[in-house]
Amino acid sequence: MKTLTVTAARQNLGAWLKRVLRGEDVGVMIDGEIVALRPVKVYSEDYAEHEYGVTGEQLDRAVASISKELDADRKAGRLKPFTRKLKRG
Repeated sequence: MKTLTVTAARQNLGAWLKRVLRGEDVGVMIDGEIVALRPVKVYSEDYAEHEYGVTGEQLDRAVASISKELDADRKAGRLKPFTRKLKRG
């Protein structure tokens, strides 16, 4: 991991962030501790509305309905455990 002072990181922050996006480990030292720079995925709270056109209330109803159906299937023994490994994209 490349470790920088706050001053060094600030002077060329854009370049350091690009290196992080390319997979390099970069940390910034502050108060005796290292804070790692990492890319993060941002999820919108209204994702379902934008992606599927449903309101929060509709989503809550769908979750309740699906949960009820799953509980009934579980009690009736219609669900089987998944024992294989998932393939990553």
